[in-house]
Amino acid sequence: MNDRAQEDKSPAPASVQVTVCIIAYNSGPTLRDCLRYLEAQTFRDFEALVIDNASPDPGDAEIAAEFPFARLIRNDENLGFAGAGNQGARLARGRWFVLLNPDAYAEPDWLEQLINAAARYPKVRSFTSRQVMTEVPGHLDGLGDVMSITGIPYRGGYLQPDPGNVPEGEVFSPCGAAMMIDRELFLDLGGFDEFFFCYSEDVDLGYRLQLADEPTLLVPGATIGHVGSASSGGRKSEFAVFHGTRNRFYVVYKDTPWPLLPFVVPLHLFCVAYISSRRENHPHAPLVWRAFKESLKGLPVILKSRRAVQRRRRASTLQIARAMTWNPRDLFGRRPVIRPLRPTRSTAP
Repeated sequence: MNDRAQEDKSPAPASVQVTVCIIAYNSGPTLRDCLRYLEAQTFRDFEALVIDNASPDPGDAEIAAEFPFARLIRNDENLGFAGAGNQGARLARGRWFVLLNPDAYAEPDWLEQLINAAARYPKVRSFTSRQVMTEVPGHLDGLGDVMSITGIPYRGGYLQPDPGNVPEGEVFSPCGAAMMIDRELFLDLGGFDEFFFCYSEDVDLGYRLQLADEPTLLVPGATIGHVGSASSGGRKSEFAVFHGTRNRFYVVYKDTPWPLLPFVVPLHLFCVAYISSRRENHPHAPLVWRAFKESLKGLPVILKSRRAVQRRRRASTLQIARAMTWNPRDLFGRRPVIRPLRPTRSTAP
């Protein structure tokens, strides 16, 4: 533990099967509800790790301290979701590293469903949950993340009616609000890219999983209710728009295989310009322009990361292209894209 953080007394055993990491920043009452739902899990071989990411409001640490089963880490500075997520992985005692947003409310069998899926697919090492909207009952918050050929990622099914019967299958990447990954794999891939700080760091990780030929399985029985953006001020906050836009550029620059890059970059720029031109998005157009310029300033760092990522790539360009959606209706309709689990080096016997 470095001098930027301190750990409260830990009630956890020396080893557990699962570590659930909750990164809190001005989370308020949602954190209390999140921990109440987590405490009621039917699967019990887990520890809860709450990282208070230097919240200006002391309430997050006070709320976490109400739950004796949780380990509380108090950071002296905000490391962003990426930095705190990596910190959580280093401190975790479980084989499985689970990330859960402080505004996510897990159904009682959520962890049990994820662990059962890991038992059914012993060579799959990345899993994501079915997310439903708490603010809009009967609607989805996401069925894993989808990557379009334009380089624009989105949560599959976001704000669409919940069909109920969702197939288990492979998605492009896990959503960081409720995902489970083999801890050693997470660390071996380098964890989250801390240059991102916040937003799209989970998409970048998921893209690197694809490049490493490591599939992500959607487990529809593992369900959480998600409030969404309780800490960052909403999906349309200036913070969210700037960091989300900038980091999507980073993902395109860093992760897209070279044969696809000359195709994806112009499409990405066109889509960003089109989305910004829509009347409801006019107020954020200056932020989008600033995010683009900031992404260009960050290119030296991103290109260095790109060289390391692409050197480790095991999946072919064709595999990556097939993992994306080429249908513009999927992107603009935010339709989920769930495919049968493909045989890979990781899953083939």
